Amino acid sequence: MKVLKKIFTRFNITIVLMAVQAVVYVTLINRFVYFIPIIALIGYVISIIIILRLVIKDEAAAVKIPWILVVSAMPILGTILYFLFGSKHLSRKIKKRLAKENALTVKHLPTNCSLQNSREEGCLKYIRKTSLYPAYANTETKYYPLGVLMFEDMLAEMAKAKKFIFLEYFIIEEGQMWNRLYELLLQKAEEGVEIKLIFDDFVSQRLFTSTFESTLWTKKIKTVRFNPISPLFRPFMNHRDHRKLLLIDGHTGFTGAVNIIDDSIQPSEKFGVWKDTGIRLKGDGVWSFTLMFIEIWNCFCKPNELIQDYTTYNNTEVFATDGLVQPYGDSPFLSERIGENVYIDILNHAKDYVYIFTPFLIISEKMIYALQMAARRGVDVRIVLPGKYDWMRAIAQRVSRSYYKYLLNVGIKIYENPTGYLHAKNFVCDDEIGIVGTINLDYRSLYLHFECAALLYQTSTIQALKQDAIKTMEAGGEVKHDGSGHIGSTFIDVIIHLFAPIM
Repeated sequence: MKVLKKIFTRFNITIVLMAVQAVVYVTLINRFVYFIPIIALIGYVISIIIILRLVIKDEAAAVKIPWILVVSAMPILGTILYFLFGSKHLSRKIKKRLAKENALTVKHLPTNCSLQNSREEGCLKYIRKTSLYPAYANTETKYYPLGVLMFEDMLAEMAKAKKFIFLEYFIIEEGQMWNRLYELLLQKAEEGVEIKLIFDDFVSQRLFTSTFESTLWTKKIKTVRFNPISPLFRPFMNHRDHRKLLLIDGHTGFTGAVNIIDDSIQPSEKFGVWKDTGIRLKGDGVWSFTLMFIEIWNCFCKPNELIQDYTTYNNTEVFATDGLVQPYGDSPFLSERIGENVYIDILNHAKDYVYIFTPFLIISEKMIYALQMAARRGVDVRIVLPGKYDWMRAIAQRVSRSYYKYLLNVGIKIYENPTGYLHAKNFVCDDEIGIVGTINLDYRSLYLHFECAALLYQTSTIQALKQDAIKTMEAGGEVKHDGSGHIGSTFIDVIIHLFAPIM
């Protein structure tokens, strides 16, 4: 019986139904084209329109070219695939909700934080101008080089909660980490603390069955499924909530790479020591993260669960600070690619060094050029990637390595973390600016997912980021060769490199 329950889960059934649906689509297309030639003609006309639209579209060429090839080679099937996986079309309902909630977010953002502060410059001004998320003083920061260190502080801060605890996570899996967190949430809910939890439905639904979700509600833990998956293909299903946020009483917030999975806090045979990093904020800067949470909650919650009184969740306490902190978010429906543009701006203005942690290296020509130009100016550019992968991530490793040749030949140093899998997403530059968040150097993070990060400017925490990067690199694992081999291997790399942006 237990085996059957594991097999016949909502997730597995959905995947099977989607696969069957894909086969049906292809079969019907072939039959209609064969018996009704006018269908083929209409399909060809639509495919030409899509190709022309892609040509003039303001998007990275590396994203457009694979779709142009797919639609050109398979006009009818390629057109359907593009509408399902390439288009950023939004349902009217979701679009209306997002627009409404974003307007409320903007309305509640402070307008006088540090706008006149002479230290707010470069990418800080860019984030402020494009998203209106300000840079804050009165915000204390603490950096965590490992997930286990951050998790213990997360539990300690949650135990002190008096008013509310908000959680928003991409992956939540059953295990030691979730069990400890769940036990504490139950305790705080009984104490009268307001608990709200957002989870991404695609990757977290194994734990959050309908039955378990009902149990949570009865225990005063309110939940929201971000973008519920459906057996019916929908373009919006391609966009996931990749954020990781824990917010407590309006004054304390955690973000970074740490999901609620045991790999984040304990070594495993498969990955060794999983290298996650994170950041804790205490003070005014938590407000921007709180507004991001409320925006998503109100978009996907039940009508009677809408958050309307925002002021209940704001911070009124004073904390020490020695720099500026600027939390910011990114989504596929903004006109600006904020995550990518901030990274590029840091590279364009770097003078001494840029150290980068990322689990994937699947980047646009703009990012490649920015990395190359920084190195050619004499900036010490170093990138640290995972040293261990499982079979599910083997293709991602192969794709990442196909980019090495563009970077090694201009003097950029690449390291593969020797102790295990690296899941961190950090930038640190010139002892002045740092970023800790959820934004990978890959197309899904930069173009398709909802993301968040904390930008640190002239804070003492930046030295902790730098020293962690140096320590990780000194452990070994520097890559000296781009890995190119015989002609067959090179051909495979070319193909996966070409289609990586739409994988």
